[in-house]
Amino acid sequence: MADIADIYKADNSRYKKMRYNNAGNSGLKFPAISLGLWHNFGSKDNYDNMKQMLRTAFDSGITQFDLANNYGPVYGSAESNLGRIMEEDFRPYRDELIITTKAGYDMWDGPYGDGGSRKYLVASLDQSLKRMKLDYVDIFYHHRMDKETPLEETMQALADIVKSGKALYAGISNYDKEYTEKAMNILKELHCPFIINQRSYSIFDRTIEQDGVKDFCKEAGIGIIAFSPLAQGMLTNKYLNGIPEDSRIARNSNFLKKDALTEKRLEQIARLNQIAINRNQTLAQMALSWILRDGGVCSVLIGASKPSQILENISVAEHTDFTEEELKQIDEICQE
Repeated sequence: MADIADIYKADNSRYKKMRYNNAGNSGLKFPAISLGLWHNFGSKDNYDNMKQMLRTAFDSGITQFDLANNYGPVYGSAESNLGRIMEEDFRPYRDELIITTKAGYDMWDGPYGDGGSRKYLVASLDQSLKRMKLDYVDIFYHHRMDKETPLEETMQALADIVKSGKALYAGISNYDKEYTEKAMNILKELHCPFIINQRSYSIFDRTIEQDGVKDFCKEAGIGIIAFSPLAQGMLTNKYLNGIPEDSRIARNSNFLKKDALTEKRLEQIARLNQIAINRNQTLAQMALSWILRDGGVCSVLIGASKPSQILENISVAEHTDFTEEELKQIDEICQE
């Protein structure tokens, strides 16, 4: 990363490496590839590696860092590590970054550290800002639907948070079409800038197509940012020849189990890998390109365990064209 003295005389070459898309109908532009701090930024991970990954991402034009209050482990540690890196490295670049966080899943003990209540959301963001050493976040998300709390209460809390200046925009995550539409209508009445829904989406997970969220958001002018685009690592060449010792499955991950890699799934991965090879891409690159193929998603959230993985994937934004035959083959493989 450049020295502070070079900030304003730089030729902005980092931004020439990335494509930027508007988040819905808003004026905020997301990098086509964003970096998620869900994994590998916790208290048990290597701090120097975290710092190098963030530097590599930013120098490659990735301007969005995505967090949540309970990312770790332990809960809060990803935000704390980002805060430390902000102080040591990124403070002069704050206005060139989109930094987001969320609240909605369990965070602290008792009845007020989970869900969608006004008390939880306001308290959680105050804690997050302290950990990240920030005055505001660019987007504050409600992390999940909470049918035990009136949606009006949750959306009013988001609107008031934005009005307070602690967040610039409101977002939702893991909301289905029904709740997305209801949230949009409430926030529109509250004149709150609601711009984004964060959902899981991959070649293997087409839920946002099946439940109508993808089409609805496009029609309504709401952006979609996709997480888990590589299906927790299955859409890579990592498992083509068995389970590596350093893989997520081998580490007894809570998110990807050995029984997910059935014989049928491994065959699908191998066939998708061949299509990627024919496109002069890795399977991971193709999987990311596929998500960006039609403009329905404004950014893909990647995770990384080392800087080289980030560098491998930044090029996908320029190779999102697929032939009709390629798309047909991908669909047929996944439907079998």
